[in-house]
Amino acid sequence: MSEPVRAYEEAGLTHRQRQALATRRIIAEAARGLFLKRGYAATTIDAIAGEAGVAVSTVYAIFKNKRAILKEIRLAWHERTRAREINEEAAQESDPNRRLEMVAHANRRQWEFGGTLVAIYQGAAAADREAAAELEEALRGRRATLDRVVWGMEEALRPGLGVETAAAILRALCRAEVYQELVDGSGWSPDGYEAWLAESLKGQLLPRRK
Repeated sequence: MSEPVRAYEEAGLTHRQRQALATRRIIAEAARGLFLKRGYAATTIDAIAGEAGVAVSTVYAIFKNKRAILKEIRLAWHERTRAREINEEAAQESDPNRRLEMVAHANRRQWEFGGTLVAIYQGAAAADREAAAELEEALRGRRATLDRVVWGMEEALRPGLGVETAAAILRALCRAEVYQELVDGSGWSPDGYEAWLAESLKGQLLPRRK
């Protein structure tokens, strides 16, 4: 969520409500840093409270447990990236080239602003059955969203390419590991990654240009 939009939405809150919201964000950000540094399982509520500079009772009052904090981090990520919304908009786009460009942009934003969340959730899933279930549900939702992009462009796919195969190719190219290898591992810029992904998706899914 952009700062102007956030400020507009918070304008109607009372001073106490704004303070509570700020405290909630401080706790979530402190937890995110600790989850990355120490791991989800090794991070205690006491440590999160200490890092955030609040009482342990405050953390419990707002979140109840670490899993709720993890969910808060994920929701903030979705707000910031708008990847879900962009992919849903892409599924309604009539121009197949523009559709795939939108997917590339959503994917770039998703991993540029939240690639570390993948590592946090993987660690959490290994230690917490319910966190693992949340991760699986999130991955199913992302898979369904990406599949809808392809299901709406059957007529535009290159000859001989079935919808299921096309969807599998799109999902594979959009994986976080690809972004991490190219940007984090090989020094590509996020812009370069987005341009490459858009062209790769077009090359794999659409008829060759003459």
